[in-house]
Amino acid sequence: MSVQVLAAEMAEVELKDVPSKELTPESHLTTKADDKEIVESEPKAVATSASTPTMEPIVKTGDPSPGFLIPNTKMPQASAMKRTDPQQNGGEAFVNRDGTVAEAPRLKKIQFADQKQEFNKRPTKIGRRSLSRSISQSSTDSYGSAASYTDSSDDETSPRDKQQKNSKGNGDFCIKNIKQADFGRREIEIAEQEMPALMALRKRAQGEKPLAGAKVVGCTHITAQTAVLMETLSALGAQCRWAACNIYSTQNEVAAALAEGGFSVFAWKGESEDDFWWCIDRCVNLEGWQPNMILDDGGDLTHWIYKKYPNMFKKIKGIVEESVTGVHRLYQLSKAGKLCVPAMNVNDSVTKQKFDNLYCCRESILDGLKRTTDVMFGGKQVVVCGYGEVGKGCCAALKAMGSIVYVTEIDPICALQACMDGFRLVKLNEVIRQVDIVITCTGNKNVVVREYLDRMKNGCIVCNMGHSNTEIDVASLRTPELTWERVRSQVDHVIWPDGKRIVLLAEGRLLNLSCSTVPTFVLSITATTQALALIELYNAPEGRYKQDVYLLPKKMDEYVASLHLPTFDAHLTELSDEQAKYLGLNKNGPFKPNYYRY
Repeated sequence: MSVQVLAAEMAEVELKDVPSKELTPESHLTTKADDKEIVESEPKAVATSASTPTMEPIVKTGDPSPGFLIPNTKMPQASAMKRTDPQQNGGEAFVNRDGTVAEAPRLKKIQFADQKQEFNKRPTKIGRRSLSRSISQSSTDSYGSAASYTDSSDDETSPRDKQQKNSKGNGDFCIKNIKQADFGRREIEIAEQEMPALMALRKRAQGEKPLAGAKVVGCTHITAQTAVLMETLSALGAQCRWAACNIYSTQNEVAAALAEGGFSVFAWKGESEDDFWWCIDRCVNLEGWQPNMILDDGGDLTHWIYKKYPNMFKKIKGIVEESVTGVHRLYQLSKAGKLCVPAMNVNDSVTKQKFDNLYCCRESILDGLKRTTDVMFGGKQVVVCGYGEVGKGCCAALKAMGSIVYVTEIDPICALQACMDGFRLVKLNEVIRQVDIVITCTGNKNVVVREYLDRMKNGCIVCNMGHSNTEIDVASLRTPELTWERVRSQVDHVIWPDGKRIVLLAEGRLLNLSCSTVPTFVLSITATTQALALIELYNAPEGRYKQDVYLLPKKMDEYVASLHLPTFDAHLTELSDEQAKYLGLNKNGPFKPNYYRY
């Protein structure tokens, strides 16, 4: 009988439910990997011979048909025969060339402790793999943006109900826990290493103090990178008061470090909607303090001042806005003739579009999905709604990981780009029943409505990479017939009456900043652009900018890029006088006209 026949017969593996067994010296070889237990019994030798091989089963966890045996010495000769001994209850033995008989080693059994563990069960024990993924008991706590140092004793107390002061006795802030300041300072120091342009800007402009007298009120994601920006603005002469633009993206330890450093910060991870607006109001409404510059991300701060304190715009010199949603709001105000001050559209600057939106999202989309779901991307069917810069980054990353990617788009130019990049352009209703992951990145509203959510397959992952939380109609899911089940922080199962469930991430809010991190170097580019835009608007002579929305000057875009090139030991080629004259350019730039598309 051939060796192949032997291998085939030995591949029959018995699967049984058995209790777990601890590793002891008497158990020979017992291996535990999560719920699987591999047990090996010692082979019995019927007759010994120098030609008798010792067989060791090699089993890979997850192999659908384990049990293949690989010798740790040379294989038996092809002429060796196999026989069955009826007295051994069907036991098999090798007959070697010299006539000796060796019993085949007993088959290894892979025994599953629990084959029927349901997907929706919460683990009762935290194993080694899940130490960093422990399930939060509160929907407001998250392991998201960075390591969490939250003091569990304070978790149940709202920061609004606590009186905190920093080491200097200042209490003009509202954060989770001031005791986390040391951890936050370390986070900021790490971020500084990857933000060379802001650090260079501090050194170059610190003596001039171009923001002296500026009172900046900000509403952005409060992360270590934002802290570097705030401290840079302070070094350039500005006073800052800050709130968070997203209820899940605040790094509590960073907020604590900023408060300890004297900044008025009103933010913590897991704010309620009421907390969100309360924090913005505390930033703005302070007796004896009047902001004259706004740095916004999403337009919520601008909207609040316009709605509650419109008279403040009399002293505000300008607005700097960095998101699609916020810029859209500004253009609406401008079109209606209600924009009271000049505004700088940072979102559509080249450095923001190409680096923050494209390259940043290309990396952070995978990080956010992996941290929250541990999903395998290879072979998954994914639909990405929108093929702007964010959509391009998401699609490129998922395609590289082996996913089958579909794209929805309203703009024929972006649609053609998607087709030329190898993606199939579809309408959402054409693929909604079959896709495994749905990602929105349009900046629009009601992109994924209840009708689509009802038709999704069981286990479909739904998330948003656009700024606004309006892209997924989450409100339509809060109905009595649907059950919400918190699986881990920022991960909810929404369960239909028939048992179907979808996996909703960050309740439809921004995935990468709510559930993971974004590359610090990319944020350095955006933060430097914001700082220069503030300097430009604050120092611009009266009349240069009217009550309208402006793009960042091309020269400023190029300056931001040049500040980051030394990190790569990059060396720019310089134009000769003859070349510059031929092209009609200044040797120092700008090198492209405003209509140029990078």
